[in-house]
Amino acid sequence: MFWGWWIVGGAVVGQFVAMGAGNTIAGVFLRPMTEDLGWTAAEFTLGASAALLLGGVAGFVIGPLVDRHGARPLMLVGAVLYLSAFLAMSRVQELWQFIALSVATSGIGFSLVGPLVANVTVAKWFVVRRGWAVALGSSGVSFAGLIMPVTMTGVVDAVGWRDAYAALAVAIFVVIVPVALIMRRRPEDYGVLPDGLDPEAAADVDARAAEAQARDAVNSYTRGEAVRTPAIWLLMVGYGLNMLALTGVLVHAIPFMTDHGFARGEAALAVAVNGGANLSSKFVWGFFLQRVHVRYLGAGALCISAAGVALMLMAAPAAALPLLFVAFFCWGFGFGGTVPLSEFIFAKYFGRVHIGAIRGLGQPFTILLGAAGPIVAGLYVDAFGSYEGVFVAFALVYLVGALLILVSTEPPPKEAPAAVEGAA
Repeated sequence: MFWGWWIVGGAVVGQFVAMGAGNTIAGVFLRPMTEDLGWTAAEFTLGASAALLLGGVAGFVIGPLVDRHGARPLMLVGAVLYLSAFLAMSRVQELWQFIALSVATSGIGFSLVGPLVANVTVAKWFVVRRGWAVALGSSGVSFAGLIMPVTMTGVVDAVGWRDAYAALAVAIFVVIVPVALIMRRRPEDYGVLPDGLDPEAAADVDARAAEAQARDAVNSYTRGEAVRTPAIWLLMVGYGLNMLALTGVLVHAIPFMTDHGFARGEAALAVAVNGGANLSSKFVWGFFLQRVHVRYLGAGALCISAAGVALMLMAAPAAALPLLFVAFFCWGFGFGGTVPLSEFIFAKYFGRVHIGAIRGLGQPFTILLGAAGPIVAGLYVDAFGSYEGVFVAFALVYLVGALLILVSTEPPPKEAPAAVEGAA
């Protein structure tokens, strides 16, 4: 079997851990920790926001490291960091300690094992089948949303938030270390081409696949070249606005529901519905990636997310649990498209050779906006006592982000088609 599919499997696990130990379960810990330690919701969300912000800065450095050294050493460092930081988190007493440890886990740890490292590696191993490969690899995000909120709600309710963090520390380390060992930098290091082509047999394979491989290599943009294109700025702002709305809703989803009278178990189940929709959507987005231009799909995913948030605002005040499940399914379906579609569009627009550096460039800006989401929601609910107004704002933010992605256009090829054919 082509080793690239093992890379996809590693990407699934890495993203499951990164999302499952981060904002996906932040809402599970919000009420128990704030009630135990006397913090406000806004103070608690400083941890998630600081993690996003510093994780984005770390991504600027980590992106080029993926290009040079591959995922394995980065993921091993991430495993050790998660183990030590979550064990320390189980003994936290002060807010500053919580913020610092959140940066270590959901910020730097997330960047070392999560979507940046995992999806950049997948993009290097596939060109022709990149759409499916990235969609499958990012299903780890979906599994995290499906499994972790319900699981961790049960663990926290059974043993308390401190022991829950300790258990999480050990589990992550045990899972990530063997996964890191199967990761490889790029196929050329092992005598094969992306998609499993043998260089010596390349002339005998489908000509379109060989041409696509050559075109991708010749037309790959460097980071310096990419910043001079309008597309990268439209994509960074568009996906940054998506991140702002996404993190704001994700961190506060469970408190939003419990504030409307739903039980914690019902709220966790609704978030799990989001995870199920997120997972099932990967196959839909992967199918259409081969048939529809990615910018239309990217804009559509954000519009679907906006519709899901709008349905939440209708369902929660009416105590309509079935409609709330529909809302979270809709939101999760759109959410499920954002990771594979964003990874695919950057690789399609700028090529795979320098994709780590280019994604690392966009990471700080995107994460900066994402860091604002939980803080804005926390400040709003502390000031006004409800989430309605800020959730309306998040729905509108999704729509603006969709528009920016829609109007982005692919940069022109660096080489004429004839030159690329010669390279093939």
